[in-house]
Amino acid sequence: MTDATLSPGKHGAPGTPGASGTSPEASYQAPQGTWHELRRRPVFLLTGGCALLLLLLAAAPGLFAGWFGHGDPTVCELDHSAEGPAPGHPFGYDVQGCDLYANVIHGAGASLGVGLLATGLGLAVALVLGCLAGMAGRIVDSVIARITDVFLGFPFLLGAIVVLNSFTTRDVPTVAGVLALFGWPTMTRVVRASVRSVREADYVVMARSLGASQWHIVRRHVLPNALTPVLVLATITVGGVIVAEAALTFLGVGLQPPSISRGLQLAGAQNSFQTHPHLLIFPGLFLSFTVFVLITFGDTVRDALDPRGR
Repeated sequence: MTDATLSPGKHGAPGTPGASGTSPEASYQAPQGTWHELRRRPVFLLTGGCALLLLLLAAAPGLFAGWFGHGDPTVCELDHSAEGPAPGHPFGYDVQGCDLYANVIHGAGASLGVGLLATGLGLAVALVLGCLAGMAGRIVDSVIARITDVFLGFPFLLGAIVVLNSFTTRDVPTVAGVLALFGWPTMTRVVRASVRSVREADYVVMARSLGASQWHIVRRHVLPNALTPVLVLATITVGGVIVAEAALTFLGVGLQPPSISRGLQLAGAQNSFQTHPHLLIFPGLFLSFTVFVLITFGDTVRDALDPRGR
């Protein structure tokens, strides 16, 4: 949708708000043809289906864990410690004799939980600060920009390691909160840029001239335009956060038992990879598949929404 669609025509031409009586209240419309464009992309349909499957896997792992063996990741038999794939146990056993397939399936919940929660928290902060920076004036914009620069100056993983080391208990909300602490600045910049590109549009100027409040303008006109690019970025960010959680857990500063996560599984396999490669291969493949699906899904949506890519 272009600004010209919403601005009054010079001579009251049909189709303009001045001629048809269309109120600037309805100035924002979703990009026409976007959904149709996405449905025509096989990659979007494939990755979207896989993403839904991963969400179902995380929400109800019991539906899948029982396909082979007993499906309980906490039932362990030391007699089968680190044994390879066997009938009823296609992924084999871990070093404690627990079914590796059940652990990999149940590990999806913690990995996706951290990814979605951290990204959601970062997105909420980005929407608030980005809208303030884009709408509140130069002083507020400068203050928020300097705070953003400070956080961007910290190396992501190093900052997370320092903060997480101060916690004695590291569960999903704790790890997600720390990752969100260092993940919001990039999304804030995207929201700010989108808000600044929209705030001087004709339909926003019209709404302001008709006496609409600042909150009404932000809620009705600015946010719908700013959400699209940042939601695409958030979809891609989930995959990056999952990798960061696995890396932090592998280094010993992420999730702790009794949590079940891909990072813990990879950490437990590092000392026996050469003799028992299945301990690293299967969790690693599932982790790579999850990240690949989420990032590819976000890239496909971004390409469809970018008019230069059509």
